[in-house]
Amino acid sequence: MASKNRSRYPSNWDTIALEIKSKSDWRCTRCGMQCLRPTDKKEGLSRRERSIKTLVVHHWNYTPEDNRNENLAALCSACHMLFHTRRRGNISPGQLSLW
Repeated sequence: MASKNRSRYPSNWDTIALEIKSKSDWRCTRCGMQCLRPTDKKEGLSRRERSIKTLVVHHWNYTPEDNRNENLAALCSACHMLFHTRRRGNISPGQLSLW
């Protein structure tokens, strides 16, 4: 996501995130929704549909510097938003634009 503060994430964040997503077989670990893989064709999907089916990696303790496997979970955009809305003020403008 371009909107997140990348300085809090390690330089190999993209590799870490890809590993977590691959381990979940590109499914949300909360609701089980099958999300888009990088190789999936996205033609015919609206921006909103692509956003909803995007898998992201969530930090359970909301600390981007803590990248232990047990602190990371692959979540669909909706489930990720659910966790962040429970923690008031922890939503980026980029996340809000999904909805």
